[in-house]
Amino acid sequence: MFIRPAKRKYKGKQYTNYVLVQSIRTPKGPRQKNICSLGDLSPRPRAEWLKLAHKVEVALVGQGDWIAGEDPEVEQIVQRVREQQRKQGRKERREALREKDGELVAVHTDRVSTELHREAGPVHVGYHFWKRMGIDEILRETGFSEGAVALTCVMTMARLIHPCSEHAMPDWIRGTALADILGYSFERLSDDALYRNLDRLYPNRAVIESKLVEREQDLFNLDRTVFLYDLTSTYFEGLALGNPKAKRGYSRDKRPDCKQVVVGLVVNRDGFPLAHEVFEGNRLDRSTLGEMLDLLEKRVGLKQGQTVVVDRGMSFDDNLEEIRSRKLRYIVASRQAERDRWLAEFEDDEGFEPVFRKPSPRNPYQKKSEIRVKERQCGDEKHVLCLSSERTEKDRAIREKQEKRYISDLAKLEKRVENGKLVKPIKVGEAIGRLKERYPRVARYYRVGYDEEAKKLSWVVDEDRRGKAEKLDGSYLLKTDRKDLSAEEAWRVYILLTRAEKAFRDMKSPLAERPIFHQVERRVDTHIFLCVLAYHLLVAIEKTLLDQRIHTSWGTVKETLKTHQVSTVVLPTDDGSVLRIRKGSTPEPEHKEIYDLLSVPYEVMKPVKTWTAAEQEM
Repeated sequence: MFIRPAKRKYKGKQYTNYVLVQSIRTPKGPRQKNICSLGDLSPRPRAEWLKLAHKVEVALVGQGDWIAGEDPEVEQIVQRVREQQRKQGRKERREALREKDGELVAVHTDRVSTELHREAGPVHVGYHFWKRMGIDEILRETGFSEGAVALTCVMTMARLIHPCSEHAMPDWIRGTALADILGYSFERLSDDALYRNLDRLYPNRAVIESKLVEREQDLFNLDRTVFLYDLTSTYFEGLALGNPKAKRGYSRDKRPDCKQVVVGLVVNRDGFPLAHEVFEGNRLDRSTLGEMLDLLEKRVGLKQGQTVVVDRGMSFDDNLEEIRSRKLRYIVASRQAERDRWLAEFEDDEGFEPVFRKPSPRNPYQKKSEIRVKERQCGDEKHVLCLSSERTEKDRAIREKQEKRYISDLAKLEKRVENGKLVKPIKVGEAIGRLKERYPRVARYYRVGYDEEAKKLSWVVDEDRRGKAEKLDGSYLLKTDRKDLSAEEAWRVYILLTRAEKAFRDMKSPLAERPIFHQVERRVDTHIFLCVLAYHLLVAIEKTLLDQRIHTSWGTVKETLKTHQVSTVVLPTDDGSVLRIRKGSTPEPEHKEIYDLLSVPYEVMKPVKTWTAAEQEM
């Protein structure tokens, strides 16, 4: 053995380190092997280096322990060399075992443990569909960096699996296997980064949505002959002073006390979103149709003969003319006033034909409501008269409930007049008008009057009008300019509008679109966009199951897969080192069944192995 200096420069200053070197024979001739570093030997004269190396060599072969005992420096070097030899020996033994038996190690079984358990099943499925639908590629094409793609992915996964605020989202992300699946560390992720990503997404929403619709068209071979358009409202917590769209209006959420925005959504017959828009909270349904058709033209393109299906809130003459002017077809539910004109036809049972409805695969014993339809020609339009046994009971219950409340409020108003709290006829008239606005369904059956001289409020029911309404319970009228459809076919196309209603239900409940806590317009719009993006994944998962006649909701899938996890297995070995293997747990039979149906691989991630020395564990 001998000692050799090793020099290096760092920041303009030269450092010298001394290395203990041994000459060894190899098949390729003599070679020099570094044994260990000796640090700085400047206190010892250069002439004594060889003598020191000789003492170390004698001590290492066990023939001169007394030398090491007399010279503390020699003893320190010997201990360092022996520790280095032990580490090298462990490494060589592991490599020999790998060559012979793959990855065979001796383990202390009583000290085996697991750590860092993370929920993997739901995010594994969500991320697989994210990749299958090419959303990450769409984001890259739009100009997003890899970090921004990862952030958008985890934000969408959070909305799909565990909806929460951006403030709470980092903790949820760290509690899942998303870091293992994506290969990103989210240990230092803060809500500020998520808010910045919302602002990054805001100007790119339309481009992303358009490309995603095109991708889904090819992936799922979706139908584009029918557009289903509906609206809903979503309310705010707070004053929302930074959002000019936040206004009070007709609340579908029964929260007239809160400001809101109106969300318009177009889906195809399979329930996949095609386009969405956020309108002012007091926007009338009928005023949004033209704007949404313009949006569809830009996003997906409109072709002659495609059919637009809308509810009665947009079945006005100007809206129908708007659809016809674009050479499109329509199927709409008529307003109540138009339906009332067909009372005689509804009372006449002749001509009504039953619609056959298959029992639900989820519940084959469920009793379906009886639907009967008949058609009548009215100029260029075909009118389809529909009767529903289930809707009869529903309409009656709604009318009786509203009538009870209306009479109760009239009694309260009468008492206020009698007590002198309302005296001026104008104020009394305004109060009556507000009640009529609150209960439009039943207020038309009553004639309310105010005797100014007697200071008395009175009302009387119009039995003819109420009787007419009772006869129309369970009935509704459809209008279409498609002469190629029978009455039953027109009804079946119109009933597809429930796909849009389901989209709203899913966005509001499982995806927690409401209430909105953001107060700035751009973040409100992006929050709703993320909900739509998550709904794309949800409907893709459910359609994949439905195509195999499996009627299982995403909520059930998510709950079943929660127990599939990723964890680290800690294996203390016989040589004092610790082997850690980061991997997914073995999926249970119910997990495998879902993965097979969705064509998702069982393996969540490739195993990651890490060796740790014993002293690092202490």
